[in-house]
Amino acid sequence: MGRAHVSTHQLVVGRYRLLEIVQRETNRICWYAEDIGTGEFSRPCLVTQVGLPDSAYETERRAAARLMRTSENMALLCPGRIAGVVDAAEEAGTLWIVNEWIDGTPLCELLSEQGTFNYVRAARVGLELLDVLDAAHAEGITHGELSPGQVFVREDHSIVVTGYGLAGATLAPRLTAPAYASPEQARDERIGPAADLWALGAILYTMVEGRPPFRDRGRPENTLKGVDRLPLRTPVRSGPLTQVVQGLLRKDSRERLTRPVVREALTRALSEDPEAGLASVPAPRLRGAYAAVRPGGAAWSRRTMVAGTALAVVTVAVAVLAATQGLPGGESGGDAADAPARPPASAASPGEGGGSAGPVPSGGGSSTAKSPSPEPTQPSPKPKPPPTRSASPTRSAPATALPSGFQRYRAPEGFSVALPEGWKRLDTDRQGDLRYRVVFGADGDDRTLAVTYSERVGPDPVAVWRNEVEPNLKQSGHYKRIGEIHATTYQGREAADMEWTADVGGTRVHTFGRGFLLGGGRSFSLRWTAPDAEWEDGANQEALRTVLKTFRPESH
Repeated sequence: MGRAHVSTHQLVVGRYRLLEIVQRETNRICWYAEDIGTGEFSRPCLVTQVGLPDSAYETERRAAARLMRTSENMALLCPGRIAGVVDAAEEAGTLWIVNEWIDGTPLCELLSEQGTFNYVRAARVGLELLDVLDAAHAEGITHGELSPGQVFVREDHSIVVTGYGLAGATLAPRLTAPAYASPEQARDERIGPAADLWALGAILYTMVEGRPPFRDRGRPENTLKGVDRLPLRTPVRSGPLTQVVQGLLRKDSRERLTRPVVREALTRALSEDPEAGLASVPAPRLRGAYAAVRPGGAAWSRRTMVAGTALAVVTVAVAVLAATQGLPGGESGGDAADAPARPPASAASPGEGGGSAGPVPSGGGSSTAKSPSPEPTQPSPKPKPPPTRSASPTRSAPATALPSGFQRYRAPEGFSVALPEGWKRLDTDRQGDLRYRVVFGADGDDRTLAVTYSERVGPDPVAVWRNEVEPNLKQSGHYKRIGEIHATTYQGREAADMEWTADVGGTRVHTFGRGFLLGGGRSFSLRWTAPDAEWEDGANQEALRTVLKTFRPESH
């Protein structure tokens, strides 16, 4: 695949300014952007960046035209269910797709922030997807690139699908999200509607299990090989959806369940408790600048609303493969490191060695994961213009709507996170190019956050905490683990949580650790530490939730 480097000072296709990454998958990045070619006022849009194979066949150069044509046909078949494509172009080995405004949240982001869905809500989303697939398959149209990143969920729980026209636009078996490819795609065989049914089964599996049925293995060819050859991990949280999920994920496309059978099974699951799919999870919430310019909002047509963000001093080096699959989440972070100079604030417990840090669980956490403090269901906040970026090159406008008293910090190492106002870097520890740890805190505040990145961790985030981190913690400070080490997912990646208390500098401190894998031995871990006596305070819990919700790896 090709690599594309994009600066927010430049325009894509001559008129679209990229402002904020909305979500990403392997070889696919979706940006919130503004179209400045509409006259006096700019108009918000979604721009999707997809890497094309390095070999520039003529068929690949026709990808944009094919995508436009297929999307137009699907929009006629499924009004309101297909994202309108207003522009598409191939530049320097990258396909840029410009969609109309989508008033919804990517399914992968909902899963990242809210954790797994109950089977009723998963069935509701599945039925919505099935409606779109029914209409497409009746006309002989196969999506071929379906994944949680191609599905947007509106506040009324209806869906919008993107990505029609990508399949077959190049000679590659699958352009994006290879973990959701069907076995026949993995073998580079001709595909049909059965490939979409496999993807539907994989999405259902991800919604209820908290991870895809076949994990991303770094390089697309390795992921595709796993999809084709490895056995399916038996679902354990699917409840009444177990049989339909397994029936859709049969390796032989001829043995997969048919659409009518799938519809009957999903409808039956939904009828058991039709309200559960709506009441159990907050309505989708748009993020940051994306929410601020939703149709009807005060900033909808005001170009000045995003001018500060657009001109931010940020150059995003996007490796269309690396930016998505290379996010530092591959492994639970090796954040075992030395304790910071400020004992109470140390996110790493005293006596920790330089080992790798523990894995970081998913933002929303799976239903079985131990969460530091569940966030109450709240209605979507009223849209408001995002703050202008700070002049400092390391601080920028928040990527999500932040609580009062927080500001986003963008680290030169390649990550960003929202921190309490007044916080700064207290300590930076590096071990060559393979590992670093950054500790944040503030004078007069006994809390700290430690962010550790490592390129040498194992494939099991739970084992990283148990075998590499915990033995060092036990060496001093009256260490005591709270509960079990919980496997979960974080931002769609394998992760694990661990919580403990210890004595540091005469103070009993409480730490919550979350580590997640990025692939290829790479990982991040986050450790939030506060005095144990203040752990349950509302301000401390809100700060911890904000850190977990806003941390973003950006360039690893």
